[in-house]
Amino acid sequence: MRFIVGITGASGSIYGLQLLESLKKSGADVTIIASKTGLEILKMETGMGKEGLASYGRLLDNQDLMAPMASGSNTFDAVVVAPCSMKTLACIANGLASSLMVRVAEVALKERRKLVLVTRETPLSLIDIKNMEMVTLAGGVVLPACPGFYHSPRTMEDLVDHVVGKVLDQIGVEHSLFKRWGQ
Repeated sequence: MRFIVGITGASGSIYGLQLLESLKKSGADVTIIASKTGLEILKMETGMGKEGLASYGRLLDNQDLMAPMASGSNTFDAVVVAPCSMKTLACIANGLASSLMVRVAEVALKERRKLVLVTRETPLSLIDIKNMEMVTLAGGVVLPACPGFYHSPRTMEDLVDHVVGKVLDQIGVEHSLFKRWGQ
C-alpha cells in the first residue's frame, strides 16, 4: 500500500511519528510531507530532525508543487495529516493549495481517495467546525486526536496508540495498538 503522511505545525507531532512507525512496520510505501513549522514542532516535541524523519520514507519539500503526487494521475491509497493544524484544515476545506501538503489532500478528495485529518486543537471556533464540516462533506475524515479510555491506558504511549490505531483502521492497515471495545 502507498501512503502520504503530512506533519503540520500543530502540537502533537508524536501522532505523526507513531503513525510512521506503524506504517514502516507494516511494510507500506510512505512519502512524508512536513511543513516548516511542522519540522520545528517535531524537533521541539520529540528531538527528531529532518534526517530522523526521512528514515520513515521519502521526505518531500512542502513547497514542491511539481512533486508527482500533486497530480491526480499519480496514485496512492490514502493521505493522513497528523497532526493537522487549523490553518492546514482551513486551506484544505477551502481549496487553497498553496503547498504540496494541501495540494495532495485536494488530489485525494477530487480522486475519491482516503483523506484523514488528525486535528489537534481545543477549543474549536465556529470557523474550525465549519471547515471540518466542509472537509467531511467533500469526503474526508476528520479524526480529532481524542484518545479513548476503555482500553485502560497506562502510559502516554497507550493514549497515542489509541488515536494512531483509529487512523490505521481508517486507512485499512491491520494493527494491535489497542484493545478493542468488548474484546
